[in-house]
Amino acid sequence: MSLKTITPALVSLDGGAAGDKSDVIRALAARVVAEGRASDADALYADAWAREQKDETGLPGGIAIPHAKSSSVTVPTLAFARLEPGVDFGAPDGPADLVFLIAAPADAAEAHLAVLSKLARSLMTEEFTSGLRAARTPEDVVALVDEAIGEGDATASATKPAAASSAAPEAGAALRIDGRPARIVAVTSCATGIAHTFMAADALTAAGTKNGVALTVEPQGSSGYQAIPQSIIDDADAVIFANDVDVREEARFAGKPVVRSTVKRGIEQPDQLIAEAVAVAADPNGARVTASGGSSTASAATNLSWGANLKRILLTGVSYMIPFVAGGGLLIAISFLPFLGGYGIALAHGTSGMNNAVYTLTHFAIWNLPPEGLGYYLGAIAFEIGSVSLGFLVPALAGYIAFAIADRPGIAPGFVAGAIAVFMNAGFLGGLIGGLLAGYAAWLIGRPAVPRWLRGLMPVVIIPLGASIIASGLMLLILGAPIAWLMTQLTAFLNGLSGAGAIFLGVILGLMMCFDLGGPVNKVAYAFAVAGLAAQTDASFHIMAAVMVAGMVPPLGMALASTVLYRRGFTEVERENGAAAWLLGLSFISEGAIPFAAADPLRVIPANLAGGAVAGALAMAFGVGSRAPHGGIFVFFAIDPVWGFLLALAAGTLVTAFLVVGLKRFAAPRIVTRAAAEAEHPVPATVAA
Repeated sequence: MSLKTITPALVSLDGGAAGDKSDVIRALAARVVAEGRASDADALYADAWAREQKDETGLPGGIAIPHAKSSSVTVPTLAFARLEPGVDFGAPDGPADLVFLIAAPADAAEAHLAVLSKLARSLMTEEFTSGLRAARTPEDVVALVDEAIGEGDATASATKPAAASSAAPEAGAALRIDGRPARIVAVTSCATGIAHTFMAADALTAAGTKNGVALTVEPQGSSGYQAIPQSIIDDADAVIFANDVDVREEARFAGKPVVRSTVKRGIEQPDQLIAEAVAVAADPNGARVTASGGSSTASAATNLSWGANLKRILLTGVSYMIPFVAGGGLLIAISFLPFLGGYGIALAHGTSGMNNAVYTLTHFAIWNLPPEGLGYYLGAIAFEIGSVSLGFLVPALAGYIAFAIADRPGIAPGFVAGAIAVFMNAGFLGGLIGGLLAGYAAWLIGRPAVPRWLRGLMPVVIIPLGASIIASGLMLLILGAPIAWLMTQLTAFLNGLSGAGAIFLGVILGLMMCFDLGGPVNKVAYAFAVAGLAAQTDASFHIMAAVMVAGMVPPLGMALASTVLYRRGFTEVERENGAAAWLLGLSFISEGAIPFAAADPLRVIPANLAGGAVAGALAMAFGVGSRAPHGGIFVFFAIDPVWGFLLALAAGTLVTAFLVVGLKRFAAPRIVTRAAAEAEHPVPATVAA
């Protein structure tokens, strides 16, 4: 039998002074761990607090719902505190006296997430909140919550995704269009998809009923969602997007007047949102959902500054481009194995102008093997497939940058602009600029409202055609040549680096790789390295090696420190993470060090930076080159000299490990025992009772 979501031991009623919201969240997290439902109170608190920092979870009516998905949670859990006096969680009407901590495993099943979502919806009803305030015992609270979330006999119903909900219009409705009740559709979604998503859906539904509006809501939660029928969307006068994340399949709403807001405003100001939707429906110049869907663009542009939005766009392109490079680069690396083609497979064949791989594939076949034998022929196949895959680097980068701006209609013009950048020898810089041009051209073409009969042609014909002409035309006529000249100068500069200049570049790349462990800075350094591999020059191989070895240092350094050098300075969970980090580090997965950096950033990040800088500098000093873009120690056959790579890796790992141990021992050591933790962070009496 599965454990219940809430038990009396997880309930606290009316204790003493509560402190601030951080104390309340920390104490509730401790309760969850004490009941064996999570492995690490600090980790659960950190995840819930990170969510709280993004958007405060206080709601009107004295309610707060701090919540998180966390890898430390093993059982989906609700912990409840009734506070006296209340604590400020950021609600507009004052402190909260009813606080639920919603703790879900990082990989929670849809059924569990749906159960937790039911609680959030119940909190919107006066009957439920009044019952919580009147409850005399923890058992009374558990009974109320069990009934609200359908625990027991009703649990099976929770396995279905939340369906779109509708509000029927009342007679004499005030919000009317052309003499009839306004027809509105809405989509709600929050970062975790557990609480705010469904609370906003219910608040809008109730407000729609009160205002006499025919309103249909689609809550897009983590437990799934049921799409609003297209016929209802087509008949709607306007759409409300109350979202903190991108709307899924936003192109369904193309051409509709739109009001955009945060999901929290959908909870707190549903009446105002509905009034704004009715107003924008009557305004011929009001905002519209673009024909391209704009799921990546419109919502991002609404919620992000231009700088943050540009970063999101570029990183989207890099993220989609990397698989092309990783797969192609590894195939090329495999072709260099001694029992296959060896490094000679890439060399020019006599005066033919071909490399040996192309020559082999055009002059021989599986039934007519070259003199070198079957292994050499298979090496030629691997090299050529890898080379073709690597050739998609710039077009894929440009295509998915455009996708990040204009959604699917931007992909084709982005790929074309990237291919033109390759034709002009403008390299990855040309791909960046071409992708931005194509994306914004597609976005602008898709903005105007068009007749319904034309909407079907917009994303598949008109937008790709127009954006391709604009972006690729500008690249060919104006921008391509100067970008190509700039790339030539950059390549010459990198090829000419030696001595102190090369070592300094290694330090910079090492610092970038270790700063945010898979974040934007890390990805910029990695993208710079893999983009250079397309040139297949010595400088590009050296840069790739420095980036790879530096990226391996943080997880290996943390593994060495937590499992060998200073075990008592780390929690049990961190030691378990350290054991896993050995393999992650050897595989060049920098994210293996993230749990350590998140728990103790002021000591872990400087140690990572120092080790990464040492590793990157030594790799450059030893002239290490890597023809593989990924794989770590497991692509040793594509690294030359291997001894230099291993020495740089060992030095960087030791620097990081010894530095983090020294910082933990002598720079305000972190308290790891439970008794000491409680002494450092006293549990509020109102929650500890």
